[in-house]
Amino acid sequence: MTTIPLLGPLPLARTVAWHGGRPISAGSLQADAQALAARLPEGQPVNLCQDRYAFAVGLMAALLRGQACLMPPNALPDTLERLRRPDRDTCALVDREGCDAGTLPRLVVAHDPTLAPALQQPSIDADAEALFLMTSGSTGDPQPHAKRWGPLQVNIAGEAERIAALMGWPSLQGLALVATVPPQHSYGLESSVLLALLGGAAFDTGRPFFPADIADALARLPRPRALVTTPFHLKTLLQAGVPLPPTDLVLSATAPLSPQLAAAAEAALQGALIEIYGCTEAGQVAARRTTAGDRWTTLGALRLQPIAGDADGRCTVHGGHVLEPTVLADVLELDDAQHFRLLGRANDLIHVAGKRSSLAHLNYHLNRIPGVDDGAFWLPGADGEQVARLVAFVVAPTLGAAQVIDALRPLVEAPFLPRRVVHVDALPREATGKLTTRALETFARGRLEPRT
Repeated sequence: MTTIPLLGPLPLARTVAWHGGRPISAGSLQADAQALAARLPEGQPVNLCQDRYAFAVGLMAALLRGQACLMPPNALPDTLERLRRPDRDTCALVDREGCDAGTLPRLVVAHDPTLAPALQQPSIDADAEALFLMTSGSTGDPQPHAKRWGPLQVNIAGEAERIAALMGWPSLQGLALVATVPPQHSYGLESSVLLALLGGAAFDTGRPFFPADIADALARLPRPRALVTTPFHLKTLLQAGVPLPPTDLVLSATAPLSPQLAAAAEAALQGALIEIYGCTEAGQVAARRTTAGDRWTTLGALRLQPIAGDADGRCTVHGGHVLEPTVLADVLELDDAQHFRLLGRANDLIHVAGKRSSLAHLNYHLNRIPGVDDGAFWLPGADGEQVARLVAFVVAPTLGAAQVIDALRPLVEAPFLPRRVVHVDALPREATGKLTTRALETFARGRLEPRT
């Protein structure tokens, strides 16, 4: 059995979190985790903590007890009820009294400032299951994916090394992170919580939502500082027009970012914008600085391999933290085993009038249009002999339907122009900014089908 230090080779005296502008050391975090581990009941905890510090304490405490946390895509009662199983006890880790956990018994997680910081790290089995990430369900039902502690450490080391190289820094030691994404999501987990626990950075414990709150959270932290966010959240932040403090680094993931939005973010925040590409199944795969070009570079020892005979041109990724070749859901244009361009998801490729495109590609161009605050294409299924026609849903209060279509003409081929543009107040996005296939389907049919 191979064992590794719980928090890797980094010193326990370092700052791992910021709470209200006050630093918390990795030793204090470990002390809180060891105290919680002694209180954990048998079974499998569901980590519902929104406070990033409490989330990290719960994650580590479960690991110390030999338990693997469940990370649900949301905290809806139906989702939580489906996590209950007759063959195991399940409790919910929460960060405040009164937190709704459905019918699950609750255990409140909090920082205890009276505990002496730990001075030595325990060793953990590298093959130990640390957590089960649930996919977002963007293309179907959420599925659990086990993540082991050893590969997670390799994953974060690859991310930290690549980001530092792109920034021209020796490491990420001392980088302070503000994140708008929940820690239960794979990107929020890896690029905020684990990048602090294992990569040398330190996270702000909160999760600011409103633009003014994001600006305040950034301003409280020392430099160098970073914003971990999504294209949807970033666009909302920039459109709000609130004064933003200089921010050395912006990390973005969950959807491709347009060069225009990346350039606007770099100008407004006075720092570099780096995108992370990955998926729940494989974890983080690649990174790029968006304003430097559209080519991605894989992290660490990861390598890409085309699948012979695959009609959609998909690839597998393996090496580093991906121990077995894993099929990626996106179509990539490979330059070599480490460099590629992203073409779109294999399952959102569409064929109209003998031509092929992807919904991701169309959404990318739709959201580039000035005046479109948010937008998404939807292709209903063909009904009998009726040909399916693309519909575009937009949040664009200053634009008419004809203006949206005219703006798309130079960007997409004629067969993919929407036959109908529907104005809406908002799209049903999740907290990460993702718009799942199921949510859009329900939303679209509710707007378009006649009501009785």
